[in-house]
Amino acid sequence: MKMRPGTQTGFLLCGKEWIDGDALEVRSPWDQGLVGRVTIATRADARQAVNHAAASLRRTRALPRWKRREILEDVAAALIEQKERFAQLIVAEAGKPVRLARAEVDRAVLTFKTAAEEAARLGGESLPLDLTEGNEGRWGLVQRFPVGPILAITPFNFPLNLAAHKLAPAMAAGCPVILKPAPQTPFTALALGEVIVKAGWPDEALAVLTLDNADTAWLAEKEDRIKLVSFTGSAKVGWELKAHSGRKRVLLELGGNAALIVHNDWPDLEGAALRTAHAAFGYAGQSCISVQRVFVERNVFQTYLWKVVEIAAKLGMGDPADEATEVGPLIRLSDAERVEAWIREAVDGGAKLVAGGERKGSVITPAILTATTPGMKIRDEEVFGPVVAIEPYDDFEEALAEVNHSKYGLQAGLLTRDAGRILTAYRELEVGALIVGDTPTWRLDPMPYGGVKDSGLGREGIRYAMDEMTEPRMLVMTGIGQS
Repeated sequence: MKMRPGTQTGFLLCGKEWIDGDALEVRSPWDQGLVGRVTIATRADARQAVNHAAASLRRTRALPRWKRREILEDVAAALIEQKERFAQLIVAEAGKPVRLARAEVDRAVLTFKTAAEEAARLGGESLPLDLTEGNEGRWGLVQRFPVGPILAITPFNFPLNLAAHKLAPAMAAGCPVILKPAPQTPFTALALGEVIVKAGWPDEALAVLTLDNADTAWLAEKEDRIKLVSFTGSAKVGWELKAHSGRKRVLLELGGNAALIVHNDWPDLEGAALRTAHAAFGYAGQSCISVQRVFVERNVFQTYLWKVVEIAAKLGMGDPADEATEVGPLIRLSDAERVEAWIREAVDGGAKLVAGGERKGSVITPAILTATTPGMKIRDEEVFGPVVAIEPYDDFEEALAEVNHSKYGLQAGLLTRDAGRILTAYRELEVGALIVGDTPTWRLDPMPYGGVKDSGLGREGIRYAMDEMTEPRMLVMTGIGQS
């Protein structure tokens, strides 16, 4: 099977075929230049993809662990070899600054390498069952089996690595996958699909479909042969999918408005401010764990605030293809206009705009606010833009309460050297992970990743996703080997 000439030509991977059809134009978030045209999948394409996936389950389930590991290792090797190709695709369609795009490829390599290791470790346990009289000679074996075909839905902001976080554990577990990428960033997912098939994964066990939202919802709701829906995206869409997915398993990695606490015993305020600026404004804040709220002990508040302002002013802005750029465009003009409106709403409500917040097209200068209050969108909702609110606190318990005053609970950061405060925060904060000594934006791909409250359901991270994508099956043996 060969891809049609031209990296950015409209096509659709479905089972063993590259399919043509009506095309969707994909344009650069930076200059609106045409990136390419991609086939729009139909409901008939989706049904055919499910046919392929269901028929391929026996084959993927039977793949020996060494073969799964080999395929995953080959995918990682191909990503290393094609690093610049994938980085440039991410820049073109996602508007991600090129240095961050290269870092995303590196993360995807780690994701597939880790999945290769976990494929070899996927096992089970034996159980003694002769625990009561009359059960002599009984013993049990528990193994994990693939749950079945998976529908994976990914967003625009990490078009390679978030697809990898669905595909790599599914492959390690032996599950066929239908991947539905964001319409803004289909080419990275299609290129990854090509790499996976070339590495030896069964053709019919992978489909990459650029479905519209209505047909995606139909697939999740009506197609019972789909056994798990794994979704990364907005809370509103994620919970609606779960409500309509029937008896399917649902794994949700949703949004957040990540908070950082900076206590007065942290010795390096300059370093803390530097980390905050990069974590709040890198890639224009388009990450679900971008720093959005910072609570700073009052004694160091002014020093910290103005250091963040100073550093943010020096961040490179503009063309994501420029090596110096860190703050590029938002994915759509409408998103930039929304963020601008939220900033204006906060200022009209009494917040102080300390720096930034100016919009030129889809680019917004890093916005730093203070005197924000609960009820403001800039504080309560997920901004998904280059905006941070920095507020003082007097009591550590007050800071913990402020972090918890959110409908989200993905990750939080804590800068303190006090072990008692660390353990208190670990116990009290309603989040999926507490990052001590750094911002909540830090993540390593093998770790369990996910949140509570409106931030999601279940955990990603390769081994933890594999737990979601497999189910234990019990074998009870009676009298075997007894004379």
